[in-house]
Amino acid sequence: MYFSVPALNIPWLSYSGTRVTSLMEQRAIENFLIFYPSQAWVDIDDVNPNLLKAIISMEDGKFFTHKGIDWKELKTSLRLNKRRGRAVRGGSTISMQLSKNLFLSTNKSLVRKAKEFLITFRMEKELSKKSILEQYVNIVEWGDGVFGIKKAASKYFNKSPNELSSSESSRLAAVIPSPLRHDPSLNSRYVNRRSSIIRARLNNVELFPDKKK
Repeated sequence: MYFSVPALNIPWLSYSGTRVTSLMEQRAIENFLIFYPSQAWVDIDDVNPNLLKAIISMEDGKFFTHKGIDWKELKTSLRLNKRRGRAVRGGSTISMQLSKNLFLSTNKSLVRKAKEFLITFRMEKELSKKSILEQYVNIVEWGDGVFGIKKAASKYFNKSPNELSSSESSRLAAVIPSPLRHDPSLNSRYVNRRSSIIRARLNNVELFPDKKK
């Protein structure tokens, strides 16, 4: 099996600034848009730590210790999904999600997943965890035409990213798996249940532990 990996310009990821991702391009095509969704970049130091903890606790609990792929979680997810006969649990790390959103389509195939792995390995090798997390919160989808935490915080809670409460942060993290189906500001059972789980985990998440050694 032969396939090509997109030509990557990884170093520019370490610089702050808006960018058009593959997912944004795909959404623009799906919605027959002439322009890509607008973005607003925010430095990770200007994001409430509770939001970062909320994302890590729900999306990638081993973010600071793995090398891009959490093999144990991936195997667990594959076994569970096979047993249930449908996708009930995702095994993608934050780095894998970032690789897919930046460079690849949402089409599910073994070739696309292989490309995602290769991009993730390179990204983890060349970028710091802080840089990866900053890219993630600035490009992740939080609703129809809503990309990045600055846009999401403003749209749903009329706040800046550093003003978000722990409850608001947890609700935003809760909808990341299905941002087009769920609104973090609404009183839905799905969001309430997931955000409650996230809030209970916040105190167990340590941000950038290597810098404290």
